[in-house]
Amino acid sequence: METHQRSFLWLAKQPSVVKRATKIAIFVGIVLATINHGDAIMSGTLSGTGIIKILVTFCVPYCVSTYSSVLAIRERSQIVLTLQH
Repeated sequence: METHQRSFLWLAKQPSVVKRATKIAIFVGIVLATINHGDAIMSGTLSGTGIIKILVTFCVPYCVSTYSSVLAIRERSQIVLTLQH
């Protein structure tokens, strides 16, 4: 189990995964923050809680993208190993 976790974390920290997840988080985060908090941003009534919610809004697509990328890398690795045998 420990090796499984380490390999997941190792893959999640790879520059290509981090770069992709960051780009997706910025784009999707902006869209979601605008949809969910645009009125408060435009009216200048955004509270501290609203700011925290926006930050979390950016974390969600980052985590989803990272998780998806790691699973895709692992799946591709399994396919390559299978084809080699």
